[in-house]
Amino acid sequence: MPKLPQFKPKELVAILKKSGFVEKQQTGSHLIMFNPELRKIIPVPMHNKPIGKGLLHSIIKQAGIKLN
Repeated sequence: MPKLPQFKPKELVAILKKSGFVEKQQTGSHLIMFNPELRKIIPVPMHNKPIGKGLLHSIIKQAGIKLN
């Protein structure tokens, strides 16, 4: 996988929304994103710091987002 830039949680949520995910609920500090077509649920931690590279790779893989 190519090297990824750092994303803050709000930026990642915007990317997921463009990929068909919608906000389902927020439990504590985690926002639950749901894709009704793929029937996938992805939790996104809503912290003030950028998302770590391992977690970012995992979210991208779970969401099925292709990187160019």
